[in-house]
Amino acid sequence: MTTPTPSRDDLISLHGFTPLPVDQDAIFQGKPFLHQPTPVPLSSIPYPSSTDPLVAKVQEYAKEKLPIQTYNHSMRVFYWSTIIMQQQFPSLPPISPSTIALTCLLHDIGTTPSNQSSTLLSFEFQGGVIALDLLKELNGNKSQAEAVAEAIIRHQDLGTVGTITALGQILQLATVYDNMSLRPYLIHPDTKAEVNKAYPRKGWSGCFSAAIANEKKLKPWGHTSHLGWEVFENGVRENEFMREVDSWE
Repeated sequence: MTTPTPSRDDLISLHGFTPLPVDQDAIFQGKPFLHQPTPVPLSSIPYPSSTDPLVAKVQEYAKEKLPIQTYNHSMRVFYWSTIIMQQQFPSLPPISPSTIALTCLLHDIGTTPSNQSSTLLSFEFQGGVIALDLLKELNGNKSQAEAVAEAIIRHQDLGTVGTITALGQILQLATVYDNMSLRPYLIHPDTKAEVNKAYPRKGWSGCFSAAIANEKKLKPWGHTSHLGWEVFENGVRENEFMREVDSWE
């Protein structure tokens, strides 16, 4: 018996192309959250590498290519993304856990020293290109690969005008939570501690602020400039909300 080919609408829902406002303030309407966050044990969120060979391969690729601080950040972002989606956007069509995992694993692949210096592209765009090429090479699903690339390219595209994919917005919320603790109340404190223990930061704030400084040095025209080079770099380095856990090993 053959499996029916998913429709375009099915693929849009499954891989997180459902449009959301890019303006996070418009989404949250001046509130710290839409729904009160509750504790979520990590054991209740299965990581999809155990059931999806593509995720397992990309996870090994990320472990090999990323510094440990960036890899752990990427794993934390998977859990933040999943929890934010489940608790804050319960009415959205559920996004494939594999698609979320692939996006999180590869979203900062453009920040490695070799990938930053090998191109004139902004690191987000370079990351999207790398992700698209890698998933194509691994015979991944075309729509899934495009969802991953789109979210990576736009994951620092914070703004107030227009729309973004649901996957892209969830990735933005998760990354700015981990990097700068914007909207710090989206994650319950118990869950914050458990995820940081499982995937320790190992000085992530200093690591990522250095990557931003290097991006500015190599590509002063880079997309990150729209956030303000110094504002963003300082916000990452001086992340007070994560300071107590930033040195965890």
